[in-house]
Amino acid sequence: MQTLQLTAEWDKVFPKSGKVEHEKATFHNRYGITLACDVYKPKKAEGKLPAVAVCGPFGAVKEQSSGLYAQTMAERGFLAIAFDPSFTGESGGEPRYVASPDINTEDFSAAVDYLSCREDVDPEKIGIIGICGWGGMAINAAAMDTRIKATVASTMYDMTRVNAKGYFDAADSEEARFETKKALNEQRILDYKSGSYELAGGVDDPLPADAPFFAKDYFDYYKTKRGYHVRSLNSNGGWNKTSSLSFINMPILAYSNEIRSAVLLIHGEKAHSCYFSKDAYAAMTKDSKYAGNKELLILPNAVHTDLYDRTDIIPFDKIEQFFRKNFPSA
Repeated sequence: MQTLQLTAEWDKVFPKSGKVEHEKATFHNRYGITLACDVYKPKKAEGKLPAVAVCGPFGAVKEQSSGLYAQTMAERGFLAIAFDPSFTGESGGEPRYVASPDINTEDFSAAVDYLSCREDVDPEKIGIIGICGWGGMAINAAAMDTRIKATVASTMYDMTRVNAKGYFDAADSEEARFETKKALNEQRILDYKSGSYELAGGVDDPLPADAPFFAKDYFDYYKTKRGYHVRSLNSNGGWNKTSSLSFINMPILAYSNEIRSAVLLIHGEKAHSCYFSKDAYAAMTKDSKYAGNKELLILPNAVHTDLYDRTDIIPFDKIEQFFRKNFPSA
């Protein structure tokens, strides 16, 4: 594995819990990329524990929402890891700041590899949590990886859908996709000539006066003390512009209605992105023999980023109950 330089200090955007032990670790995926993670474990825990791997939001790092989820799950008796996806944060992979529907789905399975081989984890009780764009990746991983016993997708985005069709499918036409692909392929030439990859830019700063609510919602998290982190793509320069190409071409949820394991989708009623979870749930349960263990939970009045860090809104009691119910009993 690649040797990564991991930050020793506590540099999360949330306070450290006195109820858990914390350490940093690395693991590798099937493409040879070394991933960095934070491991959270209940203090004085003994024996083999149930475990969860957490990632997201799309463009965030493990020091933000995923770390908060992981630490909270550890407070509730799980061994939990929050990891940086390939090419981002403290994880390896070149070029930097590129996303891939294939590799980033694989990242979840690589986390399951790692957890399955830990002596303090019960390999029959491993679940995953994906937040925002990694909610879609988590569901995609659940469709592929039979070792995943339960999946939570929180405030989910289907990144392949939004890249191919635009928000609310407003650009869902061959003509619109052609123009997008044409611009991105022209950018490839510019990048090749320059020997570097131009970034798309993170969250707008300053916000334009006519910015839509969801842009303000993201600003309030990524660009303020609430959620800003120096390694976060959304807090800073964003993804490579050309990252969108593979997402346009490869839908990730084609076999979601064949997922046999349990899936819980959680979304805020007022979130601009709520349609992703509603439609994903409908597709997952349509003509499926396995619809009985699928759930959709809509939280009244909540917006998209409320499920990033609002511990008074994120239904951790429900999440814990969901995993314990759907993990095999001893």
